[in-house]
Amino acid sequence: MSDPTALGADQRLALADRFRLGLTTADWDLIRSLLTDDVVWTLPGDNTVSGTVRGAAAVIERIRLIASYGVHFDFRHTLLSRDNLALSLHNTAERDGRVLDEHLATVCFLRGERIGAIETYVSDVPGMNAFFV
Repeated sequence: MSDPTALGADQRLALADRFRLGLTTADWDLIRSLLTDDVVWTLPGDNTVSGTVRGAAAVIERIRLIASYGVHFDFRHTLLSRDNLALSLHNTAERDGRVLDEHLATVCFLRGERIGAIETYVSDVPGMNAFFV
């Protein structure tokens, strides 16, 4: 049985579009408005952006840190499950002779009308580790 408070497909697509807009325009307030206060985000690897952060402020700080490395976020697809959504991205950057070229699936677990948890899957964890030093 589905959660009666779950967003419909159109609402989840609109939330994904707002997240993408916030990220591509560095609108941190917009992104913050999409997160629960106690959101948790987990990234694989062993580098400056890896691990688990808790709280909306920590998630925004991590996004800002990733963006500060000059990462270009190329959104490929929004994928929907029954109650949640995932974003397919291709992130690229070049900095100090290091190259980032990775495909990601960022899975957003929704709580009501906001993102309550995020887990990111990365195609090249060693490459990510080498880039984010």
